[in-house]
Amino acid sequence: MDTPVSHELFPHVRIVLGMVIGLGITRMLAGVAGFIQHPGRYKVSLLHMLWAVSILVELILFWWWEFGLSRIDRWTFGIFIFVIGYAVVLYLLAALLFPDNIAEYGGYEDFFLKRRHWFFAILGTTFVFDVIDTLIKGADYFTRLSVDYLVQVPIGLALCIVGWISANRNVQIAVALVHLTYQAYWIVRVYNTMH
Repeated sequence: MDTPVSHELFPHVRIVLGMVIGLGITRMLAGVAGFIQHPGRYKVSLLHMLWAVSILVELILFWWWEFGLSRIDRWTFGIFIFVIGYAVVLYLLAALLFPDNIAEYGGYEDFFLKRRHWFFAILGTTFVFDVIDTLIKGADYFTRLSVDYLVQVPIGLALCIVGWISANRNVQIAVALVHLTYQAYWIVRVYNTMH
């Protein structure tokens, strides 16, 4: 039996990734549409919306940067499961921002602040997964990211620790704004074009 080559396997992997990331994006967009459809049902929160935008951007960036997986010479089931697991972790962030029911909470911000430990633990996991993902993509990919990458992971993990610890709304807003700024920097610095 012939083993498929990498360029034949990647479209298969990309389809599964697309399904999981698509569910996350759908969850985010449906949540935002809910505010438009029922403007009086829940109060719009700056904190919640900042994280909603950030995680939507994160889902889109994941889809964009995972194209780098097309360069993998040898796919294994372990790499496949890892990449799908990474996508699932991102989906969980979307699900935490727009849960099925928040009736027992005082709105999305209240839910977020009371569930922040889960949110920031999962967000912190994405930084760890990103290091593994970068190693899977190889030395050329890592070189393209430069020293900036060695700084961004510890900063991201530090933001998660601050967000995990503090229930202060202003601190939470600051953490979200720093994360969004960091995302904008990486879009301009690295992800603006596909190499």
